[in-house]
Amino acid sequence: MEQETTGGERPTRGGWLSVAGLFAVVLATSAFVHAAVVIGVPLLLLLAARGFGNVATAAVSGFVILIVIGGSYGLWDGLWYAERAWAVLLGGWFLALQLLVPGWRLTSRALAAAAGSAAVCAGVMAMRTGAWSALDGAVTQTVQADLEATLAAVSVLGGSNALSPEMLSVVREVSAAQIALFPALLGIESLAALGLAWWLRWRLLGEGGQGLAPLRDFRFNDHLVWVLVGGLLLVTLQSGAALARVGSNAVVFMGALYALRGAGVYLFITGGMSVFGYVVLAVLLVLVPPAILGTAALIGIGDTWLDLRTRAASRAA
Repeated sequence: MEQETTGGERPTRGGWLSVAGLFAVVLATSAFVHAAVVIGVPLLLLLAARGFGNVATAAVSGFVILIVIGGSYGLWDGLWYAERAWAVLLGGWFLALQLLVPGWRLTSRALAAAAGSAAVCAGVMAMRTGAWSALDGAVTQTVQADLEATLAAVSVLGGSNALSPEMLSVVREVSAAQIALFPALLGIESLAALGLAWWLRWRLLGEGGQGLAPLRDFRFNDHLVWVLVGGLLLVTLQSGAALARVGSNAVVFMGALYALRGAGVYLFITGGMSVFGYVVLAVLLVLVPPAILGTAALIGIGDTWLDLRTRAASRAA
């Protein structure tokens, strides 16, 4: 989602793969804000800024409002308001940046919007004693409730021995990691959601040159590598549980970005992948995700210093 496409052409197969990939990322990382909310609110703000000029846009906007305002996800508790507040902040920052600096790449606007939203939330929580503990506790309860519901469903479908003790232990460890890393997951989800909202806006308004660039062109500011370095230092220096958690979230967030960048470098150099290649990659991500994601992240970090795509293009020329 690095920048807009050029021209008014319809999305190619690669474009649809990018959209599907972004949607999968949103679903996989939605530990705090529901996918419909984090996509719908920025989309609604982007459409409202242009006016609801056609029937399709107005219909989609009305549907989004019903989803966002409706209580289909449960009681209107503090977490309900918190996730919508985040979505409004995210969409507001993104819209403001689009109006103020339209020349920025989509990735730059999305990263700046997420950073601005995080800064506002941090400021509000700093002024209210116990706000972070309350939010952290609410997220913990939500994740644990979802885990127990999933385990209960698996038990009903497969019997009491559907999951081995080892598998059950892994599932609970993943759930615990999801709780500890929910800020990083929220950041990743927010970037993907903004990409989807921007693409949906383009499709609904029919504007030329406003789509998603292919993954092979994905990049971001090279100076963000220092966020990764700072996170690693906080994790390794053992300066307390709170700072270690900040560091681990920074490492996971930047690691995900660098993994995407590494995938973009691979696709640029190899010229793309076949459908069979994507199937094999999906299987490997299920079987050995640390190896695949770690390798991609290392390639992405190397691209920061070596600019691998420019070197490959100059050699091809």
